[in-house]
Amino acid sequence: MAIAPYVPGRSTTDDGRKVAKLSSNENPLGTSEAARAGFAAHAGDLERYPDAGASALREKIAAQYGLDPARVIYGTGSDEILHLIAGAYAGPGDEVIFVRYGFAVYEIATRRVGAEPVIAPDTDYATDVDAVLAAVTDRTRIVFIANPNNPTGTYSTKAEIARLHAALPKTVLLVLDQAYAEYLEDADDDGGLELAKTQSNVVITRTFSKIHGLAAERIGWGYGPAAAVDAMHRIRAPFNVTTAGQNAAIAALGAKNFIENSRAHNVRWRAWLVEEIGKLGNAGLRAVPSKANFLLILFEGSLTAETTYHALMDSGYIVRWLPGQKLGHGLRITIGTEDEMLGLVAALRAIVAEKVSETA
Repeated sequence: MAIAPYVPGRSTTDDGRKVAKLSSNENPLGTSEAARAGFAAHAGDLERYPDAGASALREKIAAQYGLDPARVIYGTGSDEILHLIAGAYAGPGDEVIFVRYGFAVYEIATRRVGAEPVIAPDTDYATDVDAVLAAVTDRTRIVFIANPNNPTGTYSTKAEIARLHAALPKTVLLVLDQAYAEYLEDADDDGGLELAKTQSNVVITRTFSKIHGLAAERIGWGYGPAAAVDAMHRIRAPFNVTTAGQNAAIAALGAKNFIENSRAHNVRWRAWLVEEIGKLGNAGLRAVPSKANFLLILFEGSLTAETTYHALMDSGYIVRWLPGQKLGHGLRITIGTEDEMLGLVAALRAIVAEKVSETA
């Protein structure tokens, strides 16, 4: 009962309206036509169990990234893989480290197996490698690092990740959660996949829910040493990825133009939103630097995040307010379509203006 349940982003307003959903970091451009066609191609196979080994999907992932398909793990979103890692590596008496303002699933996965969560302090909402290393004890079994981090959007460089790994004992598994990796520019590669290829204590996880736009199908994958993957397979639920989902994911990996367009759209409108939030700095709003497909906006003046959350909802925009993650003073806003971004900022300006008039 110490587990705080995961709270997903809302889809409807307080009064039940469906409005612009900017709360779950979904792809505003939708899903590639190739992935939709791949999914639809298996609509007639509902009576058959899926390939329990996800062989074709593992082969495609391996070919795309230069990996050994036998070392690819797959699951219902990367969330399942995070739970598998905790189940395989930690239990009562063990410790699992993650950063303050880290992904909520880390604590859930840790407590679920009876291990003790250890929270490392941050530096201005970003991962502090030295703080993580200072938290390591002889009971530490796993370190979870999301890069870019959710819900802050902050990013640790390749040099920082390399330094963290080099200083960890080999008995500690470093898990690099790369759910937003495809939104990074090539120059921002954190080196995690290469570490997972070559090191005995590194696993990376990724998802098809974000840039690929397959959130409804819940497909994730990971890569790591053979021993780690074998341990996870032993406790993985059978038939955990649907036939249509596997086929859609295979097609999604080949939709290069869709991926590039999604990345370019995100870069453009994220930068625009940062600029617009900067214009509201006098009202106490501040955007945390982000490499993901969302921004964390901090409310450090008289206008509160809670008030703004409800006011934006009334205006037709659902964003993510995170008091359960000790971020009651912030709103996480997904980068949406052009119309959604323009409308959201107009609504935000109106909310700020109303607050200013109240205090004038």
